[in-house]
Amino acid sequence: MGHSRKYEFKWELLGDIEKGRPNLGNMTRLEVYRLMQYSLRDVLEQRYGDAEADAIFREAGRLSGREFFHHLLSGCQEMHGFIRKFQESLRELGIGILRVEEADEVKGSFTLTVAEDLDCSGLPELDYPVCTFDEGFIRGILEEMTGNPYDVREVDCWCTGDRTCRFVAKVKRP
Repeated sequence: MGHSRKYEFKWELLGDIEKGRPNLGNMTRLEVYRLMQYSLRDVLEQRYGDAEADAIFREAGRLSGREFFHHLLSGCQEMHGFIRKFQESLRELGIGILRVEEADEVKGSFTLTVAEDLDCSGLPELDYPVCTFDEGFIRGILEEMTGNPYDVREVDCWCTGDRTCRFVAKVKRP
């Protein structure tokens, strides 16, 4: 028996920004995004624990990555063009500066870095990586691009003392 859903995600939920915000437009400050993200995360952790909060953020990231791919990145047939378009989109939207450190299309493994990451750059050191949403986001994009299931984990983060976020993505083998 399913739950009723009021907010099943559709790209249209992002709205008509020009119509709805004729004076303020699509810009806001980073603090506002982080205020929403980290207060939501705190409530989820209090209610469900940190492991489940991570899982929820990863799954939300995956959903947004899949939709992001279909609305902003689709149409790329080969990996080089896809990566270039992915980099341009992240930079243009102020999400971060993407670089590909390693890519093995045959094995389906990638090491990606995101500098000036929207989620964590400038935060205090916490001894653990915080970009679980990004893990899911990258996973969703790679899965849609390749048609393969992926596992994506952040191995370096601003919050662990690094100055860029590093993600290792590998195809999940059955």
